[in-house]
Amino acid sequence: MAAARALSFGAIAEAYERYRPGYPDELFDAVAAYAGRPLRTALEIGAGTGKATRLFAGHGIAVTATEPDTAMLAELTRTAPPNVTAVRAAFEDLRPGTTYDLVYAAAALHWTRPENRWPNVAALLGPDGVFASFGGPVRLADPAVEESMRAARAPFLAGDEIPSPDGTAPDAEMQWPGTELQRSPLFHDVRQTALRRRLTVSAEDYVGYLSTVSAYLQLPPPTRQQACTAIASALPETVEITADITLHLARRRPA
Repeated sequence: MAAARALSFGAIAEAYERYRPGYPDELFDAVAAYAGRPLRTALEIGAGTGKATRLFAGHGIAVTATEPDTAMLAELTRTAPPNVTAVRAAFEDLRPGTTYDLVYAAAALHWTRPENRWPNVAALLGPDGVFASFGGPVRLADPAVEESMRAARAPFLAGDEIPSPDGTAPDAEMQWPGTELQRSPLFHDVRQTALRRRLTVSAEDYVGYLSTVSAYLQLPPPTRQQACTAIASALPETVEITADITLHLARRRPA
């Protein structure tokens, strides 16, 4: 089921590229500061349309961007700079061989299968290599507007949250995947940080974002359209959103 939901994004690759927020330089700075040394090569897990790819490549890193969906990969290659190598592959299909200074996943790690996840990541990292995972939900900042949106959505969809893959409570101090990284003997120096971000967007763009969220993509197309129309009618012309990024970092333990 998770694999089917992950691949459902390909049908709306252009919308994903248009409506999903990108990633700020502040994120790269946090990863680079943690690494404490030059990052020359990176492998990206589930690159999608390349929003994070362009951030890291833009800072001079040679990025190997892996993505199993052909439509997503087509969007990525359309805008990728020359120092990006796009590879059609699921994370589980990657084989050890080349190692990288950095392996990262942008709002994609929860789509990977848990079996051998961390041994596979560790095998892709060079000595003292860095792993980074980051992402976060987009939410309406005004509680009253959020309540109006939920009421409009209720006849079609109860919620759009993705539960923690390992059952970690939403109010726990350390969130997934930091929890798994802390338990793994292959990684150490696990850190979690939040990058706060507020944006103002049109209601149309916010609803466009919702149309790319997996919970909506699982609805039959007519129902999805009805839900989006109902939500749009409940919103003001512009809305303020929170788009905070939770960043998890860890180092591969020396062999």
